[in-house]
Amino acid sequence: MNRRMAVLSGAGFAGLLGLGAGALLWRRRRAARGPAPLAQLSLAEFTDAHPPLTPPEGPLHVYHLGHSLVGPHMPAMLKQLVAGHRYGAQIGWGTTLRAHWEERTSLPGYESVHTQPEFADATGAIASGQYDAVVLTEMVELKDAIKWHSSSHYLAKWARHARQARPDLRLYLYETWHSLDDPAGWLERIDSDSDTLWRDEIIRRAMNDPEAGAIYRIPGGPVMAAVARAAEAGTLPDLTRREQLFARNEEGTQDNIHLSDLGTYVIALTHYAVLYQQSPEGLPHRLALADGQPADALSDEAAAIVQRIVWQVVRDDPLSGVA
Repeated sequence: MNRRMAVLSGAGFAGLLGLGAGALLWRRRRAARGPAPLAQLSLAEFTDAHPPLTPPEGPLHVYHLGHSLVGPHMPAMLKQLVAGHRYGAQIGWGTTLRAHWEERTSLPGYESVHTQPEFADATGAIASGQYDAVVLTEMVELKDAIKWHSSSHYLAKWARHARQARPDLRLYLYETWHSLDDPAGWLERIDSDSDTLWRDEIIRRAMNDPEAGAIYRIPGGPVMAAVARAAEAGTLPDLTRREQLFARNEEGTQDNIHLSDLGTYVIALTHYAVLYQQSPEGLPHRLALADGQPADALSDEAAAIVQRIVWQVVRDDPLSGVA
């Protein structure tokens, strides 16, 4: 024991140990919680940083980073909408942006999900510079992701990583939704979270990092809400309830968060409209799943209405890049 420790009184020594333990606990909690959020970019600067985008001249090569609300089937459907479209992906189970950055191939669900040739380690794939666009998303519950997993901080990290490899790359945050049985209401959460959380707490803070560049938005949640409202208003043939956009569990009960084939098609259209900066009206609607099996499809009339709804929501979102 050194001289200083030897002269401390018992009470003083106990107090010092208490402070040390408290500091250690604080550091552990801080590490578990993740880095502090970035400051918000001013709304004026944020708006100026999102000029309209021009439609790409040809098919894109897109990388998807996310979880089961991306899933294997949505990127596969998107590929069928554009001849020559290609994609890569990294998918986990309920995975945060932070976990994708820190855990990589040890993510829960990684081995079972990554069975297709398009699925590859995100860090290396994005660093290759081969992708024209990168689409990221965050886990839900979104408030927990923001509080405990530093969503803005890790979105900025992924943005910097992508732009180091490809400065002209287009970067998007895919906005999703919460559970149908959310106590605050499914539609209500989509309406309230779109700007207060997805925009202000994640994108605006991430873009305060000058190396992050412009991050646009794919408004999946708002599109789902608009389609659900149209269905429940009686304006969509054969689609009358929001639950039809969501899957059924193996035992036949309602899955309140994961998409049915119909919902997956809606989100594939939304990605198309934003990535290609074009209306999805007139696109095919009888598609296959990732495993080649035919997906459940909307009727011709319903598909045409859904395509119009998707384009209206995307066109009205100032963060979609549509002029």
